Amino acid sequence: MKKFNKALSAVVASAMVLSMAACGGNAADSNSQAASSAAGSNTEQSGTGAAFVIGGIGPLTGGAAIYGTAAMNGAQIAVDEINAAGGINGAQIKFLKEDDQHDPEKSINAYNSLKDQGMQILMGTVTSTPCVAVADKTAADGMFELTPSASSTDVIVNDNVFQVCFTDPNQGAKSAEYISDKKLATKIGIIYDSSDVYSSGIKDTFVKMAPEKGLEIVAEEAFTADSKTDFSTQLQKCQSAGAELVFMPFYYTEASIVLTQANGMGYAPIFFGVDGMDGILGAENFDTKLAEGLYMLTPFAADATDEATVKFVDAYQKSYGETPIQFAADAYDAIYIIKAAIEQANVTPDQSVKEIGDALKSTITTIKYDGITGSNMTWDASGEVSKAPMAIIIKDGAYASVE
Repeated sequence: MKKFNKALSAVVASAMVLSMAACGGNAADSNSQAASSAAGSNTEQSGTGAAFVIGGIGPLTGGAAIYGTAAMNGAQIAVDEINAAGGINGAQIKFLKEDDQHDPEKSINAYNSLKDQGMQILMGTVTSTPCVAVADKTAADGMFELTPSASSTDVIVNDNVFQVCFTDPNQGAKSAEYISDKKLATKIGIIYDSSDVYSSGIKDTFVKMAPEKGLEIVAEEAFTADSKTDFSTQLQKCQSAGAELVFMPFYYTEASIVLTQANGMGYAPIFFGVDGMDGILGAENFDTKLAEGLYMLTPFAADATDEATVKFVDAYQKSYGETPIQFAADAYDAIYIIKAAIEQANVTPDQSVKEIGDALKSTITTIKYDGITGSNMTWDASGEVSKAPMAIIIKDGAYASVE
């Protein structure tokens, strides 16, 4: 899959600057803001009349910036492709981005800013906790929301929000199934973030599914956002319990610390993560050799040879100088899914936010979409996507597909 080098931080920083600059105050944006102010509530206003205004929210700065930057970059490639091909039923897409720093309050501020700029549809947010906060806002406004990568089931409580990624329970169940089917191990240790809905949700389903798959949980060790720099106690308990595989349903930043500390104590089980692990080869101050052999469940592999993936990876590399991670692919698919729903519903940019939202939330349950993060994707009224998972492994310093 992708190959990150030590210059990734500089590349990401540059990408963030470019992404945020793209949201800046050009004449079109000024006109949009003026129109929004004149129209009053964004919920009831009509659109631009010429373009569908899609907003994107995610962490472009801070510890989770690699996710948000990748997502906005992937979405931008899709927007550029669609606009170059004539738009959606002849209407162009205007794509606006805002940074939430993986913070719920900042995410709400970002949402309000995008509303002021005329947003009609939200592609976001990128991470779960901010998305839960924003979902109530989009529900109140009747706005259609499609998150590329927020996987908590709390995200889709309202009927206007849908997901491109797997839900947390699905990731937990599929991880247990994969570990069992591939006979990777039978004695499992778990380290998880009890303060994070993403991590806890995946862990809970994994623990429930494990016995059915012949897996024995020999250690179940928690940490919190306030104690995520020292994992020696959790690792020692996993090691003492004889865990052959350590399941890590959390983000790559903490995982890089776990792998470093495990190496220091001479503990070398199989490590298995989920989609939040994508990005570990770009973690700052991390010896990527320690990630060799790490598995993760993901719906996207950049080394896949199908035409659509090859085209996307090539475009991403040319635009941003690196190979895309799953979050970029999720957002790329999200824009095209929105396009398919708009075409099916036959809505137009001059309709109100609520009119567009009502049409799209009904229409998305009737479409099937073949994307780079899954074929034959479908949605039901719950907002959850149905598609097949896959796994990748880090091999020779890069991500590689595995059967």
